[in-house]
Amino acid sequence: MKPKIAILGEYVPTFKPHVSTNSAIAHARLRLGADIEAHWVATEEIDSSLFATHSAIWVAPGSPYKDMDKLLWAIHQARENKIPCLGTCGGFQHMVIEYARNVLGVKDAQSQENDPYASDLFISQLDCSLAGREMRLAFAEGSQIAAIYGSLTVTEEYYCNFGVNPAYIPRLKSQLLQVTGSDSEGEVRVIELPDHPFFVGTLFVPQARSTAAAPHPIVIAFLKAVLEATTTPHLPERSDTKKPDPTR
Repeated sequence: MKPKIAILGEYVPTFKPHVSTNSAIAHARLRLGADIEAHWVATEEIDSSLFATHSAIWVAPGSPYKDMDKLLWAIHQARENKIPCLGTCGGFQHMVIEYARNVLGVKDAQSQENDPYASDLFISQLDCSLAGREMRLAFAEGSQIAAIYGSLTVTEEYYCNFGVNPAYIPRLKSQLLQVTGSDSEGEVRVIELPDHPFFVGTLFVPQARSTAAAPHPIVIAFLKAVLEATTTPHLPERSDTKKPDPTR
């Protein structure tokens, strides 16, 4: 079956990160000579057939999403079944929430954007908005993200107002998930799972800096992971196709 990427989010044709997501995939696909399809899937339309028809997911910017539970279910399945998963901006934030809920056992883990009165805000509003800003990043030596860039430092662009709550960073780092990228103030900007073919989240929006002449290295690495997947997982069909259970 031809590799297919599901871009999860509510597509808005006037939202620059969404347009640049499409462009970045096209840039990387052309550079690799890869026959890979990519389709937008609104979060409300996610069901148990998602991974029968798609071999990877990209959780796109654009939170809050219309159906957070379905989105978290998709991230959960990708994480547990070794399915390539890239999350940028809001996608990064929800990868953190999914991990907190299903690995750390914090069932009420939430984003302040979605529920400002939640008891466990793993994602909180940034003291200073990063929307429209470029910032210098530092990567952990030996990390997947450093290998992708071939560098320990880089400058990237942001579109977000929310990030990892500093109070929860020690807990977030207590299991397998690794924080492998931070800004000059030490704030979390990249997460990855070392035992996964490709499970990378970035608070920045790498696709915004991709061009046809210089496809973004993260997007190229993601598409390579999709190509290198030898089998397409077929998850069991369930009767609750309209509302996947994110805990399963």
